[in-house]
Amino acid sequence: MHHQNIIETLKKRRISLSVNQETLALLSDVGLRTLKQIESGKGNPTLETIQKLAAVLGLQLKLEIKKLESEDENGNDFV
Repeated sequence: MHHQNIIETLKKRRISLSVNQETLALLSDVGLRTLKQIESGKGNPTLETIQKLAAVLGLQLKLEIKKLESEDENGNDFV
């Protein structure tokens, strides 16, 4: 899931639960200013911050790392 999709998911969940930003910030131990920046697309949250927000909102963060292909479409190796 792309970074912006994660942020949108958190925001939609917060709104669907009728939780205001102030309450989420307090419960998640994330600064209100930080939360507002994140939701406006101006912040760059750490995984830890995203995890804190997700946990309070009843969401689970799943990190998946996939192996990249070692050749491009022309058969050239890249590193």
